[in-house]
Amino acid sequence: MHKPFTFKALILLAIMQIFTGAIVKSQVCSPLGNETTYGTNNTWIGYVYSNSNLTTYVGYVNEGNAASPNFDEGFGGDNVTYTTNGCSTTTETFSVRYKLTKAISGTYDITVGGDDGYRLSLDGGATWVINKWADQSYATTTVTLNLSGTYNMVLEFYENSGQNRVTFSLTPSCLATPVTETYGLNNIWNGYVFAGTSFNTYKGAITRGTNMNSNFDESWGGNAVNFATGSCSVYTEQFSARFRVRKSFAFATYNITVGGDDGYRLSFDGGATWAINRWNDQSYATTTWTGTLNGSYNIVLEYYENAGGNRLSIDFGANGNAGSLPVSLSQFTARSEDANVLLNWTTSSEQNTDHFDVQRSIDGRSYTTLGQVHSKSQNGNSSTPLYYAFTDKVPIAGNTSYYRLRVVDKDGTITYSNVIRMNAQGETGALRIYPTLVDQQKIWIAPSSTIKGVTVDVYSMNGARMQEQQFSQISGGQTVALQLRNGLPRGMYLVSVRDGEQVIATQKIIIP
Repeated sequence: MHKPFTFKALILLAIMQIFTGAIVKSQVCSPLGNETTYGTNNTWIGYVYSNSNLTTYVGYVNEGNAASPNFDEGFGGDNVTYTTNGCSTTTETFSVRYKLTKAISGTYDITVGGDDGYRLSLDGGATWVINKWADQSYATTTVTLNLSGTYNMVLEFYENSGQNRVTFSLTPSCLATPVTETYGLNNIWNGYVFAGTSFNTYKGAITRGTNMNSNFDESWGGNAVNFATGSCSVYTEQFSARFRVRKSFAFATYNITVGGDDGYRLSFDGGATWAINRWNDQSYATTTWTGTLNGSYNIVLEYYENAGGNRLSIDFGANGNAGSLPVSLSQFTARSEDANVLLNWTTSSEQNTDHFDVQRSIDGRSYTTLGQVHSKSQNGNSSTPLYYAFTDKVPIAGNTSYYRLRVVDKDGTITYSNVIRMNAQGETGALRIYPTLVDQQKIWIAPSSTIKGVTVDVYSMNGARMQEQQFSQISGGQTVALQLRNGLPRGMYLVSVRDGEQVIATQKIIIP
């Protein structure tokens, strides 16, 4: 005989039924999908995981539609429950792997964004055309690709903490009409801009420089932004540019400085050879080329940006003219002492001078700055001699090195000193050419150390060679005279002294 249920027993039975139902319900939740199938017809299959390393699978979702594969997913908010075809997960420390097979033909801009990490593959995850797999606030990356075929696209995303979002966009790329690259004239560069770091997809043209000056400093509008050209915009990550200008130079020694983040290179012969070549990923850095130019040159300046900051600059000196030093620098010497190199210089007068950059080179062409010495003058001006010194505490051992001063005025004008050459034994090759105001058609050559195979040339300011004389050797401390050719007209001339093929000194002279 059964006892009747009491009220207490009924309550307990109800609780047990609720508890049993919860267990049954939790057991009903099971992940659907196989984690491998690719979506089709522009609809992604997204496989969702409850951790951030794509291992604990909970179910799948879909993104995109028949009209477009593009999507922008915010997962319902921060730290909320996100429902899949299977189980739910919390939108903290989770991840998703989206898959789509799609036939694509043409040039397209692909933009992926995420908070936190994201990466995109077109070959089933073997390689990544976009890879930003790191904790970060929402950011986007764009690549421009020439595509032709059927692609197994994989887009992976993870969220660590805080906000969450993933986006995908595939749009036909804006393409500029291909043009023959021509050289700019009158100091103005023609610049040709491309998507891709190897001049891959032409986007359009720009110009830089002015009729008075070929110098420019370009920051491309900022990092990871759209930069406008005359035709299409280019995204300032993974892009490149080629600048061309045809420029004439009076015969002189020039100091040309190029800077870039990332790679840059400079040619005077249309790109056949490179006078400056720093074609590698790097933070902003500069390189100075020093050499003699005379006549017209097809100058090419190339640049690429891979990631991070971007900047390109070129400086021909004041108004693109030769960096000859004002007469205010009366002395510049170097000597070796106790494994150091001591540099001393004297200015007889200064006008608007801000500082001196002490520079060194191992080849006499590309210079690096060792340090900076500020002007001792009052507000940059002085009419009395001022004395300066700098110590190179880590000189180049066992090789010839070159030193010079880069003189920077307060208005940004840059000029350069003569170059001092120091050989492996610590002997300097400083050389004086004097006087600047010629008396009795005679000038004097005075090296501080022995030089061999010396050629002295005298040029008019339009580059015509007026005179040449050779010396087998000029000893250190010796002074030799050069008798100028009779009948040279009054005016300014340039005297050049070569040691073999290397120009070691130049000096402007005036025949009154």
